[in-house]
Amino acid sequence: MASESKEVELDFPPYLKVYKDGTVERLIKSPYVPPSLDDPITRISTKDIKISSNVSARIYLPKITDPNKKLPILVYIHGGGFFGSAFSLMDHQYVSQIVSKSNALTVSVEYRLAPEHLLPAAYEDSWAALQWVASHSVVDSEIEGGKETWLMDYGDFGKVFLGGFSAGANNVHNTAMKAGEEGLIGGVKILGAFMSCPGFCDSKTAKGSDKENELYRVWSFVYPSAPGGINSPLINPFADPNLAKIGCQKIFVCCTEKDELRDINLRYVDALKKSGWNGELELVDVEGEDHCFEAFDPFTEKAQSLISKIGSFIKG
Repeated sequence: MASESKEVELDFPPYLKVYKDGTVERLIKSPYVPPSLDDPITRISTKDIKISSNVSARIYLPKITDPNKKLPILVYIHGGGFFGSAFSLMDHQYVSQIVSKSNALTVSVEYRLAPEHLLPAAYEDSWAALQWVASHSVVDSEIEGGKETWLMDYGDFGKVFLGGFSAGANNVHNTAMKAGEEGLIGGVKILGAFMSCPGFCDSKTAKGSDKENELYRVWSFVYPSAPGGINSPLINPFADPNLAKIGCQKIFVCCTEKDELRDINLRYVDALKKSGWNGELELVDVEGEDHCFEAFDPFTEKAQSLISKIGSFIKG
C-alpha cells in the first residue's frame, strides 16, 4: 500500500493515522450499511435524511403495531473517538438492538468527523440535530426541506431521550448540559439520557492508565483549541460549576469492570449526586467486561442484558 511508504505524523490506534502529507487513513474498516425500509430480520424500517448542509441522520422506525400510539424519541449520538460514522455496521447493529428493546423512534446523528472537522463541530452538529427534532413539536414551524413524516406521525415529544457510548456519551452529556442552559425549541424537555462508558478525563487522571493517556491524546488532537484544555468542562465534567443544570429528568450510566475509565465514570455519577441535580440516576456496573463491550458485539448474553436495561430505561 502507498501509505506504508509515507511518514506518519500522528498515530491514534485503533482509529486512524495522520500522515505528514495531510492524508488520513482510518484503521477501523467497519463497512457501510445502507438503510432499508423493511429489514426482514429486525422488522425495523430505516432511512437516511439531511438535516442541514453539515448534518445528516439515519432514522429507525420500529414495527408499528398500534398506529394511534406515539413512540418515545431517541436522539442517538455515536461513539468512536469523534472519528467513526453512524452508518457503520457496528453502529447500525447496536442501534437496531436498542430500537428493538426500547421501541423508540430513533434519530442516529451523523455529525462532522475529526480530523477533517475538529471539535466543537461534533457538538454543534449534535445540538443542531436535537433542535431539529424538537422543532417538529411546533405545529406551524417551518423546517428546511420540510418536516420529517415519521417524527410527525409517530413521535412523542413528551418522551425525548438522548443516548450514546464512549465519545458519543461525552457528547450526550454536553448536549444535555446545553439543553439545560439554553432550552429546546417548542419547550421540549429531555426526559432521559443514557451514557455507556462516557469518555471523560481530567488533569488528575490524564497521566494515569494507558486508556486515560489515549483519551488525553485524542482530546488534545480533536479539540486543540479547547478552552481550558483537559480541564474544559466538555471533557472534564468536574470542572463545571453548573453540573446541576444538566437538562434531563433521569440519567442511566453504564460502566464496566475492565474499562480503565471506570473510576472516572463512577466519580461522574457521584458528582451528579452531589451537584444538587434532582433527577433520577441509575448506575449499571457490569462485571468482567471492557469498554463499551455491548456496542462492539451486541449479541452476547451480557450485551443483550445491558441493552434490555437501556430499553427499559427508555420505556419507563
